Amino acid sequence: MRSLSQQKGMTGIGWLIVLALIGFFTLLTLKMVPSYLEYYKVVSTLESLAKETGFETPTEIRNLLERRFDISYVNTITHKDVIIKAAGQFYRVQAKYDSRVHLFGNVSVLMSFDKQVMARKL
Repeated sequence: MRSLSQQKGMTGIGWLIVLALIGFFTLLTLKMVPSYLEYYKVVSTLESLAKETGFETPTEIRNLLERRFDISYVNTITHKDVIIKAAGQFYRVQAKYDSRVHLFGNVSVLMSFDKQVMARKL
């Protein structure tokens, strides 16, 4: 037998713990990335509204959002879930939603997203 000062490296249990942690965080990343990619599609759609010349009614904004969400394959939020309020010369367009992703067993991850832009009225 060697003394403790001569032993080097990790034990088998140490390796199992490290591999389990790496596996858990890999699973977490693989499950959460699609939700964040979809959120970036929502953000780009809303930011494109701010660059438009002007809108007459909130219905016009909703129709445009519906088409752009369909093109971008956004499924977590719909054009009906977007909150549109008049604010002076602008419409305040807010997409606030939660995305729940199942990991395993009874464990899920809840992600809350909130993006707001100002769209110009005509």
